[in-house]
Amino acid sequence: MPSCNQFNPAGPIKDEINLTLEELEAIKLKDNQGLDQIEAAEKMNVSQPTFHRILQEARKKIADALINAKSLRIYGGANKMAMKKFKCYACEHKWEVPYGTGRPDKCPKCNSINIHRSEEDRGWGRGTGACGRRPIGQGPSWAKE
Repeated sequence: MPSCNQFNPAGPIKDEINLTLEELEAIKLKDNQGLDQIEAAEKMNVSQPTFHRILQEARKKIADALINAKSLRIYGGANKMAMKKFKCYACEHKWEVPYGTGRPDKCPKCNSINIHRSEEDRGWGRGTGACGRRPIGQGPSWAKE
């Protein structure tokens, strides 16, 4: 999620434009991080033509907001936040927490500190193996459902 979800012109606001999280991610990957469209599409788990359409729509909305003094609000879209999976080795309880929330200190069921990332969750995050790619079919943290 972005740290700021609303941008307003200094003068009077004429209208509001909605920029989806997918559109923001496309702008970030292409224009901020400088990835080519094929790399960015892979990260978003979409085809290159779909990525191109998302990017073009995002740029069009941003240009409209800048040129016509419209508020730009970031929200919505068909996205799904990835979850980190944990397992308690004391009681075998398994649970998930969203990426970006930090590592849990203890098991929510038995309060044991003997917790680890679930075996099912291997391959996500740093050190994911060859080229750092995720297994096919498993998208990034905001991937479409």
